[in-house]
Amino acid sequence: MASQCSLATLFPLQSELDVSLDEATTQEEKQSLVDEYLKKLDEREDLKIPDFQPGLEWLNTEGPLSLHKELAGKVVLLDFFTYCCINCMHILPHLHQLEKTHSVQDGLVIIGVHSAKFPNEKVLDNIGSAVLRYDICHPVVNDGEARLWHELEVSCWPTLVLLGPRGNLLFSLVGEGHRDRLALFAAAALRHYGARGALRPHAVGVRLYRDSLPPSVLSFPGKVAVDGGGGGGGRLAIADTGHHRVLITSLAGHLLHAVGGPESGRQDGDLSEASFNCPQGVAIRGDSVYVADTENHLIRKIDLLQGKVSTLAGVGTQGTDREGGAPGPQQPISSPWDVALGTAGGVEDNVLWIAMAGTHQIWALFLADGKLPRGSDSKAGTCVRWAGSGNEENRNNSYPHKAGFAQPSGLAAAPEEPWSCLFVADSESSSVRTLALKDGAVRLLVGGERDPLNLFAFGDVDGKGVDAKLQHPLGVAWAPEQSLLYVADSYNHKIKVVDPKTKLCSTLAGTGEAGDALGPEFSKACFSEPGGICVSGGGRLLYVADTNNHQVKVLDLVSKTVSPLNIVTESTDSAKPSPPTKAPPLPRSAARRELPPVCVSAGQTVVMTLTLSLPDGAKLTDEAPSCWALSAEGSERLLGGQLVTGDVVDLSRPLRVSAALPAAVEESDRGARLTLSVWLYYCLEAGHACTMKAASFSQPLRIGAGPGEGEVNVAWSHAF
Repeated sequence: MASQCSLATLFPLQSELDVSLDEATTQEEKQSLVDEYLKKLDEREDLKIPDFQPGLEWLNTEGPLSLHKELAGKVVLLDFFTYCCINCMHILPHLHQLEKTHSVQDGLVIIGVHSAKFPNEKVLDNIGSAVLRYDICHPVVNDGEARLWHELEVSCWPTLVLLGPRGNLLFSLVGEGHRDRLALFAAAALRHYGARGALRPHAVGVRLYRDSLPPSVLSFPGKVAVDGGGGGGGRLAIADTGHHRVLITSLAGHLLHAVGGPESGRQDGDLSEASFNCPQGVAIRGDSVYVADTENHLIRKIDLLQGKVSTLAGVGTQGTDREGGAPGPQQPISSPWDVALGTAGGVEDNVLWIAMAGTHQIWALFLADGKLPRGSDSKAGTCVRWAGSGNEENRNNSYPHKAGFAQPSGLAAAPEEPWSCLFVADSESSSVRTLALKDGAVRLLVGGERDPLNLFAFGDVDGKGVDAKLQHPLGVAWAPEQSLLYVADSYNHKIKVVDPKTKLCSTLAGTGEAGDALGPEFSKACFSEPGGICVSGGGRLLYVADTNNHQVKVLDLVSKTVSPLNIVTESTDSAKPSPPTKAPPLPRSAARRELPPVCVSAGQTVVMTLTLSLPDGAKLTDEAPSCWALSAEGSERLLGGQLVTGDVVDLSRPLRVSAALPAAVEESDRGARLTLSVWLYYCLEAGHACTMKAASFSQPLRIGAGPGEGEVNVAWSHAF
């Protein structure tokens, strides 16, 4: 494919226009300048660009597209992007808006030209996952070897190139922040060529990739966090990113709350009305869940006790401020990607650390009064930069404001000595860094490169310090009991473990290839761009947000097994797992039955089927709260620390309640028992007499030492 023209030819011509546009004061003057510019360009015949290379892979189309065939007679906008790049993500809302304003029939076609930075990004399936995550609805071509990039002499991501209906260069915009000028150029080009009859209204054969995928409980989960204390232990917060919601589950996967979704939004208020836009980072402490609402550029709080969602920081649009210092709701922020609770010069957990991927910095949101290291006092509600100059670099420095990060995407706090630091997954430098809690010094832990400007030092190499190599890690989790750091090495599809004392980084699980196998050994388990990770069970269990597999997976570090977290979204009889609450007390007259022990294994699901019958002529009272409750007194961890309850509304079919045992159980739980209790309110038709009766059924468990799978069924019946 011979090169016909590059951006080097266009830049001198457009630079004159850019200067004039900067000086223009009215929209009419700007439109006139662009119109005259287009007339001059039409006189030139040396601005045609090469066509797409034959044999390239395409997404969102019925087949390959050509500038000289399917795209002839169209104004074409080429978006040169790589899906890891936060700046590329930032312009997608502008492209979505442009597509709403000007349709294909109007003459505008947007083509995403994916030109990969990382080797992992050259794989079509991975690009397809990104297309789904970012809701890209225009055609995308996988230019894995960056042929068109080099032909046009593109130099950075993102770069937008606008073409006329002959495949001729019109405009180029480099970087983000050009929304208004992009809209001006596109409208002018359509107007100019439409008036000359050069546009054609034909379709280009778009077929959306997302229409071929089956539904799933989770969609591209970005992060997962375990309750760190505060009286609500035993719960997980899961950022169900693709569904624009946050799930709260027990450690066994029982759904307790689903907040937001399925559509994006930014509504505060009741849990049933609140909405998010591609949330990523989550942190949970007691009844408070903190959320990095990434594409809304907000920090949100879910108050489970009050049943409310509120905004703590951000204004709802992308900010460019690199200093901060304003009260949270007045402080613009940019693409927060993760959050972690910490302490800074005040009471415990008085600050929320924020990985501000959009400005390549670490920020602090003060939940109570406090003070940053080497900083001044901050009042509760203040949102301020802590570390990072804002330049995209891999720069370590003793002074936090002089250090440089490159799209920090994961945080884990290690407040105890001798660590006293915040671990940072710095994705675009493919490194893990430390940020000292005492003085803010930024240092390399593993990965990356000593040259602060080299953001291409990636790979998949176990080793120490800078000799270890990662590929775009997105998540980190600290296990204080073992003093080990676990890393979601996302683009290597692996989970790695780092000893911060020796700086040794080694592979824990994953083959290095994207997949969904559970093992059985760690070395044979497969992941697909895992984005989040957390530690539970005293350092025994890892919960991994296996993003492109739409799952959360559980790694048992003792048995060396991997299992999926099966999220139980509902039981029968409109049963709804609820947050910790007290069931009605059993009356002294309640029937109590002790059942024979049943043998089960960790990881199996115990399914209890109970057939209940009322006296002849009796029926449930519609207005009364007939209900059931499942408990595990003395072994609450088996149910994720929750009392699981539900309504009883229909006795014509058996009550069916399931309990998924965790992948790992404590020795003290091996003789545990599950107790299913029911309370029925019913009335006798003759005489209209009403009463409440209760019964409980205690099922002893003999939990074996080895892991298991599948269901163990037990069935009972009881007549009141």
